[in-house]
Amino acid sequence: MYKADYHMHTALSIDCNASIESQIESAIKKGFSEIAITDHFEYDFIQDKWALTLDLPSYIDTIRTYQEKYKERICIKRGVEVGFETRYKQEIETLLKDKNFDFIICSTHKCDMQELALGGFFIDKEQKEAYTTYFDHVLDTLRNFDNFDVYGHLDYVNRYGKYTVKVLTPMDYREQIDEILQILISKGKGLEVNTSGIRYGLGHFNPQIPVLRRYLELGGEIITIGSDSHCNEHVGFLWEEAARMLKNIGFKYYATFEKRKPILKLL
Repeated sequence: MYKADYHMHTALSIDCNASIESQIESAIKKGFSEIAITDHFEYDFIQDKWALTLDLPSYIDTIRTYQEKYKERICIKRGVEVGFETRYKQEIETLLKDKNFDFIICSTHKCDMQELALGGFFIDKEQKEAYTTYFDHVLDTLRNFDNFDVYGHLDYVNRYGKYTVKVLTPMDYREQIDEILQILISKGKGLEVNTSGIRYGLGHFNPQIPVLRRYLELGGEIITIGSDSHCNEHVGFLWEEAARMLKNIGFKYYATFEKRKPILKLL
């Protein structure tokens, strides 16, 4: 099978120390034919102020250098993961305009100006309230932003929060999730299967099988598979298992991208 890991971070992301070269070499050793480097691009609290996490022109040039170096060994696509926030809509749109990307992931990493990973968002919120608020933020993003190709780790909000049981039952949020999926499909956008949920002890990929099945029922076809790797060990994490899961659900293809256009690969 043609294997393509479409969510990988490198030392150009603020939360990763693995060099681009080491991540590429790991993918080659694990039998991948293609990868998309998708480092974080968002506003974050850096040195006591909100600042961009990535210099896009320099980033694109860096990836281009490695594309040339490794062109005989692996296909490398220029990607980025945009952590979108409506308050920075104009800045993000301006900075992304006319950039030569192959692939853009859109993700929600912050709610109410608070990083989910740091836990503050969940303080004084019951689990249902927190998860509902998160999906509202996803909907707000989709209503305000079009410059992306797939939505990343859609239901990953249950990765964080110090609840006794971190269960997110999709049926409890059916109305919001359906609207999210319908907007994605109507805009020609795809959905990512992010395998890192297993590493975080959730017992499932993100999004969960019922969400993926519903996406297919509603007519969704564009699916990427990504490890969300931040170290060499996690490159390609459970990729084959994710591909088998998609096939069992009823998907016939997964997607890679070139110049922002999906290319369907047989599962």
